[in-house]
Amino acid sequence: QVQLVESGGGLVQAGGSLRLSCVASGLMFRNYDMGWFRQRPGQEREFVAARTAISLSGATNYADSVKGRFTISRDNAKNTVYLQMNSLKPEDTAVYYCAATTASSSWPTSYDYWGKGTLVTVSS
Repeated sequence: QVQLVESGGGLVQAGGSLRLSCVASGLMFRNYDMGWFRQRPGQEREFVAARTAISLSGATNYADSVKGRFTISRDNAKNTVYLQMNSLKPEDTAVYYCAATTASSSWPTSYDYWGKGTLVTVSS
């Protein structure tokens, strides 16, 4: 049974930082591209960042809204993907989800497995 479990969310002031973690089990982690998505209140789930399955030279992709502020990384030895979020803004408030896919993509429908999410709240 595949499980993705996010952690690290919380309340932070604008300009602050948080690091989200997602631990995967039940799948060959190194073979999956890992992505982060978020869903803001009343909005559809949107792509945030993704990192390919190539562990050492893995390609990354970011939404324009987070480029230069967020960094995705992965540790294949720990079956974990991270999202370092700096210079947080109130509009970053959302539930953040990690997801796994065998097809490099920024489309939620391309992802096979999802975590339950972790809430990030950025106060102004």
